Amino acid sequence: MTRIREPNGVEPEKSEDDIQREQLGPRGVPGAPDPARMTPQREKKTPKYIDPGHTA
Repeated sequence: MTRIREPNGVEPEKSEDDIQREQLGPRGVPGAPDPARMTPQREKKTPKYIDPGHTA
């Protein structure tokens, strides 16, 4: 069996966590809504522009 590998630096469109959330739901209960929310304080602290950094 040969698997097609993604080139380096390319993220797959779904992570393993995303796939499991689709199958099991956000808290392990299929079809349940996701109760997690970003708190107002965390939203204030999260930068709007994230500098991707510089290569050396």
